[in-house]
Amino acid sequence: MSLSSLRNVARCSLVKVSPSSVLVAKLRGPCAGREVCTSGTQYAAITQQNTKPDWNRAVSEAEKIVGYPTSFLSLRWVLSDEIANVALHLRKLVGSNHPLLKTAKNLIYNGKNNMQAWGLIVLLVSKAAGHSPEIPDMEQDKAAGVLHSQRALAEVTEMIRTSHLVHKGLVNMNAPQVGPGDPDDMMFGNKIALLGGDYLLANSCSELANLRNQELVELMSSAVRDLAEAEFLGERDEQNNPLPSRPLPEDQIEAASEWECVLKPLPMGGVEGCARREWAARHVLAAGALLGKSCSAALKLAGHAPALQTQGYLFGCHLALAWQAFLDLEAFSGPEPRSFSLVGAPLAFTLQARPELYELIEQGRRSVHDVDYHALYQAVLEGDGIEQTKQLQREHISTACEVLDSFPNCDARTALANIIVAMDA
Repeated sequence: MSLSSLRNVARCSLVKVSPSSVLVAKLRGPCAGREVCTSGTQYAAITQQNTKPDWNRAVSEAEKIVGYPTSFLSLRWVLSDEIANVALHLRKLVGSNHPLLKTAKNLIYNGKNNMQAWGLIVLLVSKAAGHSPEIPDMEQDKAAGVLHSQRALAEVTEMIRTSHLVHKGLVNMNAPQVGPGDPDDMMFGNKIALLGGDYLLANSCSELANLRNQELVELMSSAVRDLAEAEFLGERDEQNNPLPSRPLPEDQIEAASEWECVLKPLPMGGVEGCARREWAARHVLAAGALLGKSCSAALKLAGHAPALQTQGYLFGCHLALAWQAFLDLEAFSGPEPRSFSLVGAPLAFTLQARPELYELIEQGRRSVHDVDYHALYQAVLEGDGIEQTKQLQREHISTACEVLDSFPNCDARTALANIIVAMDA
């Protein structure tokens, strides 16, 4: 089935598709940065259409399928004393240009990059796969078709992700150039970011412990480790903003390491200097691992076999990478922005093709704001980095759709297809 047929499923009704007979036993595609093999699958052909589901509509309809909005920013959280205190102090940062304000805005931004969709995807995977008949009735949310523990896991996923993003809002006060804001405001914002992130992370650990599943705790703890490792991958400026590595000739790139184990740290062999592998490694650690392991953990709670848990992990990884490719392309789909991600796929492919452009990246060693973004932007438009990124996204979408075949035909699977199609560039 082509993506055009998948769009028809998303817009109209379910169609009968044959389940995939291929089980990916090793995590290779999203991690080793290799070409994703889609031969022999019904999603090998990816086409473009002007008519496709709206993102907000896809998310809204998906929330109805699982019962109610999944974000931890629910009534019981908004009305808690701790969150109320954080919100009160956050108001004092208005006008200070502290990065935490941008994070807070993104938490409630109703667009394609809203973070509330992460828990929603976990619940959709949970409902699409169903659960073991041995699960007691008391543990089931029959109206929504998921387990109470799976809903708690979805909240944990969002709390972990949000705490990580809040912690990333810290400003390096020891840097010579802290920023345009008042130093006292910057320091106060750092305290709020640190304590707010710690509060969310501590609550996520508490909720996770309440599930009383040691294997689940180990799996989600490894996802937190991956988030931390992502902050130490590659070069950084003085404010810890990521910079791409210098491109290496193909004959100097180390052989790629296999990422076969979900729990162990990901080996970085063959990552540095290779645009595709470095991009995949960076975003698997920073996003894909958390979403993939959350989907896998949801299937574990439902009593599914390890093979299907692996499929859930792969689905989350490929979906997160396709999502990231979409976000990277947004900067080049409209008017020229003042700045954009220096570790995005379009620029990474452009640097790989034109290594001499790395001299412009060197200007950002102290601060990414010193980089000549206009020159890099024009170089991306002149090269084939955008087209390579679109192809990269199609490959991850195709593989995610292939893994989606492991689940039974149901409204939750269609909702996941809606989200994938709405994300297609």
